[in-house]
Amino acid sequence: MSLKLTNVVKSFKNDLVLDGVSLAVEKGQTLVLFGPSGAGKTVLLRLISGVIEPDSGTIEVNGLDMDGVEPEDRGIGMAFQNFALFPHMDARENIASPLTARRQSKSAIKDGVESLARLLKIDHVLSHKPKELSNGQKQRTALARALAGQPSILLLDDPLRNVDAKLRFEMRLELPRLLKSQNATVIYVTQDYKEAMAFGDNIAVMNERGIQQYGTPEDIYLRPGNVEIARLFGDPMINLLDVAPERSDTGVQVRLSDQAVAIDQGFAGSIGSECVLGIRPEAIRFVDENTPGSFPVTVEAETPLNEKTITLVHTARGREVMVSRPAGTPGPDHGKAYVAVDASNALLFDRASGNRIEPEAVLQGAAA
Repeated sequence: MSLKLTNVVKSFKNDLVLDGVSLAVEKGQTLVLFGPSGAGKTVLLRLISGVIEPDSGTIEVNGLDMDGVEPEDRGIGMAFQNFALFPHMDARENIASPLTARRQSKSAIKDGVESLARLLKIDHVLSHKPKELSNGQKQRTALARALAGQPSILLLDDPLRNVDAKLRFEMRLELPRLLKSQNATVIYVTQDYKEAMAFGDNIAVMNERGIQQYGTPEDIYLRPGNVEIARLFGDPMINLLDVAPERSDTGVQVRLSDQAVAIDQGFAGSIGSECVLGIRPEAIRFVDENTPGSFPVTVEAETPLNEKTITLVHTARGREVMVSRPAGTPGPDHGKAYVAVDASNALLFDRASGNRIEPEAVLQGAAA
């Protein structure tokens, strides 16, 4: 089923939580709602489910307005943070409840419950009541119950929040495949950017009262709408340096460690403006002193992080910059060094507003 929200507004007393939210999710797609606590993500899920009603705006499922339609009649499955498990049932019975309601055969129920329990690593606690389960086990039981019903629309409110790091990593691989196999339309809430990137066909980045940016994971990462979003996506965080673009003989440049570094010629309209240059740590590499475009830095610290090594360096002006390289590749761990920047994916933001500046298209062969 498809889902469409148009200008949805919701307040609680004098607190405006959602201000004119609009979005659309096609059948079989997964939309991730990503943002900090208090951004209205859970409220949005509760509105879609019908647990609460919007003050204004419309919520449509398959083109049908849900105004006045009860939650149980919307064909929506839910797994919320408060678990909402039946306390008198063990985990097996909780997971099986949507299958039992459909009067499926005992063998089909048994197979369905056990396959989900194995996937979510709770097959060893199926006989336990909710009070005997850890929060992580309760969360996975609620998730299994939501998945067991194979609803047309599935709402998942941070379902891996209480799961340990190892299992969370495994679920980032397994759960998207399971969701795709069910062909459900999924709304997935998380505060973890890695989950957002792994699960979402599209991501809606939310902040106070609404959606700041909507796009594919690649769009959000490579073209964040503002400095705040750029900070949220990436580990280590993007490097943000105050600059004033200048005209050069070949186009546009900025100065790092008093060295000229060329950036996209499409930023010519920002020459002389106060800007912030955004450079992902993986777009900076250690090079020899004589490499064209290189500039000097001082290496302060190095931290190995499994698949990559993160190095903290200082520029000649004392600004901190993070450099990321694949684990096992050579690089200095102290003292003076030189780095070069891959400026092809460098981002430029307006310093006053924080908004990303879109480079203008430049005709090939045009005069600089």
